[in-house]
Amino acid sequence: MLEGCLDALAGHELVEGPPGHDRDAQVLICDPTQRVDARALEAMPRLRLIVVAGAGSDAVDAPAAARRSVELLTAGEGLVETTADLAFGLIIAASRLMHDAEQTLRAGRWRGWSFREPSFGRDVHGATLGLLGFGAIGRAVARRAAGFQMRVLHHTRHPTGIEGWTADLEELLRHSDVLSVHVPLSDATRGLLDGRRIGMLRPGAVLVNTARGAVVDEDALADALERGSLFAAGLDVYGGEPAVSPRLLGAPRTVLLPHIGSATATARAAMLRGAAEKAARFLAQAA
Repeated sequence: MLEGCLDALAGHELVEGPPGHDRDAQVLICDPTQRVDARALEAMPRLRLIVVAGAGSDAVDAPAAARRSVELLTAGEGLVETTADLAFGLIIAASRLMHDAEQTLRAGRWRGWSFREPSFGRDVHGATLGLLGFGAIGRAVARRAAGFQMRVLHHTRHPTGIEGWTADLEELLRHSDVLSVHVPLSDATRGLLDGRRIGMLRPGAVLVNTARGAVVDEDALADALERGSLFAAGLDVYGGEPAVSPRLLGAPRTVLLPHIGSATATARAAMLRGAAEKAARFLAQAA
C-alpha cells in the first residue's frame, strides 16, 4: 500500500513518526484522526504543509496552522466511492433491520418464515432520501439511490442548481424517510442534529451517519431510538472515537460499524498516494 506513496515522494527525505517527531520536517502527511494541535506544530518549526490523507481536516488545529502560515490540504478523492458504498449499505441494513435479524438467527430464536414477523423493516426502494450535505460523497450516494427509485433531496448552505435542493434544513428533515449525513465537522455543524431536529424527522425515519460523529447529538439520538420516534440508525462514526457511547451500544435497532467507510485496500492506497502526490507537487513548486 505504501509503495505508491513512496514513489510519489521519490527524491525527498522521508521521516516516519508522529507529529513533532522531526524538527526539520517541512511536510506532514497524517491520517484523518491524527490530532495535530498547536503543541505538535511548535515541535516542527520548519513545517510548511500538512496533508490529511482523507476527506476531513477537523483533527488539525487549522487556526494554529494558519498563524504559522502552514498550508493545510486534504486528499479525500480516493475514498469517495468506497464511502458512498458503505453509506448506502448502512441505509439498507438499518432500514431492513438486518442486524436485529442476524442476531435472532445466531441466537437460535428464528422459527422460520412467517407473515407475522416480530418486527418488519422499511422498504428502501421508493423512499425519500434526504442528504445533509452534497459534496462528492453525498452526490455519489445520490447516484446509488437512483437505482432504487428513491426520491432524493439535499440540503446545503448555498443553492446547488441541482434538482432536489432544499433551502431549509428543517424542511428536508420533515420530508426524509432516510437521512444520510455528509457534512464536514466544523463549529457550524457540531451538534447540528440535536434533539429538536432529530424530532423533526418523520415517524419511522432512519438516520445514517458516515461523516463525523459530533455532527449528531448522540444522547438525543439514543433517546429517539429508545422512544421509537426514530425507527433505526446506521452509524460508522462517533463523537469520542474510538470510544462509543454506552447509550448507543445499548440502543435498539442500530447498526454500528467501527469507522470503516474507507476500509478497503484500494481506497486506503489511493488516499495515501493522493496525499503523497499533493505533498510532492508542493515541494516541487517550492524548490
